[in-house]
Amino acid sequence: MSRQIGLFEAVGVELEYMIVDLETSDVKPIADKLLEAEAGSPQTDVERGAAAWSNELVLHVLEMKTNGPAPALAGLGGLFQSEIRHANEKAAALGARLMPGGMHPWMDPSRETHLWPHEYNEVYQTFDRIFGCAGHGWANLQSTHLNLPFSGDDEFRALHAAVRAVLPLVPALAAASPVHDGRSVGVLDGRVAAYKKNARRVPSVAGMVIPEVAHTRDEYESQILGRIYRDMQPHDPEGILRHEWVNARGAIARFDRGTIEIRLVDAQESPKADLAVTAAIHGAVKRLTLDAPEGLESLEALETERLAGLLDRTIRSGDEAEIDDPLYLRAVGSKRVTATAGQLWQDLMDGAVAPEAGSQEWAPHLEVILRDGCLARRLLRALGGREGRADLVRVWTELSETMESNEPFGSGASHRASGHAT
Repeated sequence: MSRQIGLFEAVGVELEYMIVDLETSDVKPIADKLLEAEAGSPQTDVERGAAAWSNELVLHVLEMKTNGPAPALAGLGGLFQSEIRHANEKAAALGARLMPGGMHPWMDPSRETHLWPHEYNEVYQTFDRIFGCAGHGWANLQSTHLNLPFSGDDEFRALHAAVRAVLPLVPALAAASPVHDGRSVGVLDGRVAAYKKNARRVPSVAGMVIPEVAHTRDEYESQILGRIYRDMQPHDPEGILRHEWVNARGAIARFDRGTIEIRLVDAQESPKADLAVTAAIHGAVKRLTLDAPEGLESLEALETERLAGLLDRTIRSGDEAEIDDPLYLRAVGSKRVTATAGQLWQDLMDGAVAPEAGSQEWAPHLEVILRDGCLARRLLRALGGREGRADLVRVWTELSETMESNEPFGSGASHRASGHAT
């Protein structure tokens, strides 16, 4: 039996992209046709060397991921960019392209949701029967997942405590979904706001999105997964969804893989931007896991309700959210009495254990986020208060083109020059 991968010895990244019509940018439910075009036959997964493609719940989403654990984040921006360009060549023959971002800005889920109809359809149909998947919280949300490994209970405990502490700050960097139903929705991270409510029929499935404290695998399986399974049983007596992945918290333990999967990250404008955000999260989690300034117990003393309240602030205001909780600030090593979430990210990155190898790949994108705000803020700036369909098409077409170029979207200098600044 091979040795289980330990803390920060590898990483896994998954990116989700919308498939849209090449001319109109409306969602185009052809993920099965795109996978078939690449594989030569109907498939749910296609392996492409270091990368792989797969389906998701709905037919207008394609997932790209590392094909198993990658040794480091370095080089993944280039890998995913190559995959996107290849996928777009295949998609163009089907009258489609990939579009980044956390949510489609004008999709009508009640009318345009098409569940994956092929292998594993029983799982998707069960989700739909219980929760109703024709809504934004299921059918219109694209995310980046970061998988971090652990080996044994001690590593799990430290990693889980650090991840819980970092989760409330994630939208400050990653919010990329300020518009859906054709209008701005008053929060910068509309995807996570919708995600929080998608399993409300069985509240324990998502809990408060911030996971509860757990010290061991047995404790996690008993107190978190066990409760979910019990609450789901009346709705799913056959146990179709009785698996770790039914847990919808913003970070979930995947003991079958020996990882914690962070799910709160909105898909960004390009692979390098995705890597910028995941690298910042990786560095902050690594710092708190290996050397929490106030000790591991200080992280575990952060109640789930307290962290969920901070998350609500960053969902709404992103990098400008005010953090004035002294217990939280001390636990993450800040000397400030009050700080914006953006300032806290700067503090966390300044105190990271060591710079990520290959950080020159994503450093310019991180600089744009810290200087000009999260992608949601830059999208609103590009709209300039105009939210007609033509304005949305213009901005999200530019977003799709940015994905191909792998350049930061809407840096302050470029949009001030073009007159789009607010």
